[in-house]
Amino acid sequence: MRYAALGGGKRLRPLLVYASGQLFDAPLSRLDAPAAAVELIHAYSLVHDDLPAMDNDALRRGQPTCHIAFGEATAILAGDALQALAFHHLAIDPAMDVDASTRLAMLRTLAEACGADGMAGGQALDLAAAGRKIDLQELERLHALKTGALIRACVRLGATAGFASAPDLSALDVYASAFGLAFQIRDDILDVEGASATIGKTPGKDAVQGKPTFPSLLGMEGARNRLVQIIDEALAALVPFGSRAHHLGILARYAAARTT
Repeated sequence: MRYAALGGGKRLRPLLVYASGQLFDAPLSRLDAPAAAVELIHAYSLVHDDLPAMDNDALRRGQPTCHIAFGEATAILAGDALQALAFHHLAIDPAMDVDASTRLAMLRTLAEACGADGMAGGQALDLAAAGRKIDLQELERLHALKTGALIRACVRLGATAGFASAPDLSALDVYASAFGLAFQIRDDILDVEGASATIGKTPGKDAVQGKPTFPSLLGMEGARNRLVQIIDEALAALVPFGSRAHHLGILARYAAARTT
């Protein structure tokens, strides 16, 4: 579990929790539990995604994947335990000084992001899409679940901890949905252009596995153009918040320009 959760990585999802929470003046101490929870969920998802029955990858964050290092059975159990630990932190952390209904709403947000209408459903669609042609709408729906659901949860968790209003949450959902899609487009571009020493995982594996990607559907130039369009949508959703959303804007631009 430590190997999977405490190694390399960008910690982008916790940063989204902190940035959205600070938008509504939530104290950092209140945001630590949801920030840790989303990173634990992300770590679990990577352990399971890398398994031989899934993406069958041997490299993650510049080191052997969990099942390569410890065996497949141990990796499955480590992923299971990381997921449980995420909900444990979110449920009991005394520094998260919110009422019971708010804590319950946050638990529900995280649970929905993980299940059949979130990451697990997106992974199922991803596996089903391998080796067949799908259109852009199908690809974007797939990644709205597999990648985007947890990113939307990150933003919503921070905002909920800051007692954001329903209209504020709706605006941030638009931002987060665009952010998640932009993150995946950039990931697909890096899978074509990146080197393993830079991106920390095996490049070119999507093409080898016959997975549809944004470059395979749109071409590299088309994927880059779509990335610019999506980031513009994310930033436009932040306009009503003015300069208070500065950090969310920085994170969106980073997602589009990152090299790892």
